[in-house]
Amino acid sequence: MRRNENAEALRTGGGQDPASRAVSTPAAEAPPAKVLPLFVGLMMALLMFSLNQTILATALPTVAGELHGVGSMLWVSTAFMLAATIMMPVYGKLGDMIGRKPLFIFAISAFMCGSLVGVLAQDMNTLIIGRVVQGIGGGGLLILSQALIADVVPARERGKYMGVLGSVFAVSSVAGPLLGGWFTEGPGWRWTFWMNFPLGAMALIAAIFFLKVPRTARREKMRFDIGGAMCTSLMTVLITLIGVWGGNRFPWLSWQIAAMAAGLVLVIALLVVVERRASEPILPPRLFRDRTFLLATAAGLCIGILMFGVVGYLPTYLQMAMELSATAAGLHMVPLMGGMLVVSSAVGFLVSRTGRYKAFPLVGVILITAAAVLLSTVDEHSSDLVVGAYLGVMGIGLGMSMQLLVLVVQNAFPSSMVGTATASNNYFRQVGATLGMGLVGSIFTTRLLNRLGDAVPGGDVAGSSVQALTPGMIAQLPANVRDAVMAAYTEALMPLYLYLAPLGVLGVALLVFLPHKPLATKIDRQRSVMDTGSLQQVEAAPQPAKR
Repeated sequence: MRRNENAEALRTGGGQDPASRAVSTPAAEAPPAKVLPLFVGLMMALLMFSLNQTILATALPTVAGELHGVGSMLWVSTAFMLAATIMMPVYGKLGDMIGRKPLFIFAISAFMCGSLVGVLAQDMNTLIIGRVVQGIGGGGLLILSQALIADVVPARERGKYMGVLGSVFAVSSVAGPLLGGWFTEGPGWRWTFWMNFPLGAMALIAAIFFLKVPRTARREKMRFDIGGAMCTSLMTVLITLIGVWGGNRFPWLSWQIAAMAAGLVLVIALLVVVERRASEPILPPRLFRDRTFLLATAAGLCIGILMFGVVGYLPTYLQMAMELSATAAGLHMVPLMGGMLVVSSAVGFLVSRTGRYKAFPLVGVILITAAAVLLSTVDEHSSDLVVGAYLGVMGIGLGMSMQLLVLVVQNAFPSSMVGTATASNNYFRQVGATLGMGLVGSIFTTRLLNRLGDAVPGGDVAGSSVQALTPGMIAQLPANVRDAVMAAYTEALMPLYLYLAPLGVLGVALLVFLPHKPLATKIDRQRSVMDTGSLQQVEAAPQPAKR
């Protein structure tokens, strides 16, 4: 019965909502003049999200010192990433089911509410809560901005748009630390949250007045996959807690870590059962039967761990170990931005022109891995030129791979699944980012506190005092103590980058087997279904004449 229904759906377009059928015609493709206002609004929202991934990097030492929370500073970044990651599959599925515009407006509003909590925070716990609320909105800003472009631009032409969206990440990777440093040294770190209000207002105006995308008609008996959402949320939390608490709060071989690992295995097994039975699964099993999705997503997860594991705490290191100001630490990230900005845009236009893409992410991950190895050799005596060159290599690698893998995944699925596929791909990459930020932060914090306790005679910077350590305090220490503290930062952080390099090797191995599928030149849902190759129920459907 089900096979016959699928065959009929393939023949007539049945089983699709009216809006989805509409996008299978060339008329649904918006002309460039109408795409531009939409694209500007999406860039504003994506800029707001990406800035807040990095803007506290240079402010974090001062924030943690003022709020007496050096030991918990990793949660300022991890909480944001965790909340955003949990919400990504939810936004992706709901966007496919009920339409993306109202969700986009909600995401912007939630992000601004979280910013308000951050502005008013008087302790680390309140600040972390604000970051959680920001993350709830931020997950939607990332997923919906990418999916909305896919609603109106065919895959072959989408490369140049995705390249420019990738350049937003490049700009924010430097503008964030720079702004964070400038605010910290000037009007105060709370302005890292205040600045989201004008950005959010402009994004809201663009969303309300300029987002003109096909509406998605409500499907009959539409049921959101609550069980799947709960399982993915719990899975993400457990992965993060194991990474953050393992070897820090609890030994790796403790019963607490073992219990969480066992719980993680059970949750994954339950998720598989729930998603097989759900009518609208949040992580459809058919995604994982597609070779393109599987390889690109696994490689994206490796990239996420590498990128955020390496970059997340580097501005802190530059301030505390190399005695740079917050602004100077942000300027040191310029080569990373330059590499991403130029290469991401150039690769996007090149892919749109030629239709070929496979070599770019492969070379990109090789460069990211090389950059991680090179950065592991940096110490407090390294020159600015050396640090900048290594970051430039990483920026080029990220520009060649990060956004392009999203396009590759989108091209493998029909329009009706583009939000879910985009969200799922980003979800696993953000799991990697959250794990990289949390795991590196956890190990770095533990190693740092231990080495600081050994480095300072009499324990004057140990215990409660170390929780308030700031760059200004380090500058006032006696020379021998200051040198010991700076060396402690180097010994605590830089070797960790070398430990991440095998993930890059794994990413390269995965991308070698990535198949090349021609990029679609039209937004054609029926064509996409037939070309996907992963939708086994369609493949198995008999021809209408044989029914």
